[in-house]
Amino acid sequence: FDTAWVYHSGNSESVMGKLLSRYPRDSYYLATKFPGFSADTWDKVEEIFEEQLRRCRVDYFDFYLFHNVSEHNIDAYLDDEKYGIYSYLKKQKENGRIRHLGFSAHGNMDTLKRFLSAYGRDMEFCQLQINYIDWHFQNAVGKIELMKEYGIPVWVMEPLRGGKLVNLSEKHERMLRALRPDESNHG
Repeated sequence: FDTAWVYHSGNSESVMGKLLSRYPRDSYYLATKFPGFSADTWDKVEEIFEEQLRRCRVDYFDFYLFHNVSEHNIDAYLDDEKYGIYSYLKKQKENGRIRHLGFSAHGNMDTLKRFLSAYGRDMEFCQLQINYIDWHFQNAVGKIELMKEYGIPVWVMEPLRGGKLVNLSEKHERMLRALRPDESNHG
């Protein structure tokens, strides 16, 4: 089960915790993420992590991610002296409160290279937006190759691009058909 601090206006982790508390902890895998979206969270990694455990009603996370590594937050993620995000999460992994540490990313290649140069040796997985549109639009193909260089497995997120590939706009339909022009007359 995949949740995050910010999903559903901050209610996702609490709902997930309530639902999953009915089942033995070893019967499911739970992933959540550190909210790297706004500056008001960057210096609160310990406070947020402890609250996430409480909300989810667990003692550990199977998978924990640096959320949305991008141009917006790369400097904060890399400034371990000021914010301590990396050090704290690594300590939680060493203490068994995080089983696997990874990251999700929407950033450009230079941003991902900066992140991997600093922390790649400790990243066990990466969640990337992979679908027909973003294969080239967000350079998913290049990002997958970069993860291969580091030996980091890739998890797919947004395979239907938030539902946009289910009910395609005319623009996206044209983009999709352009990828397979030989299929355009087959309905």
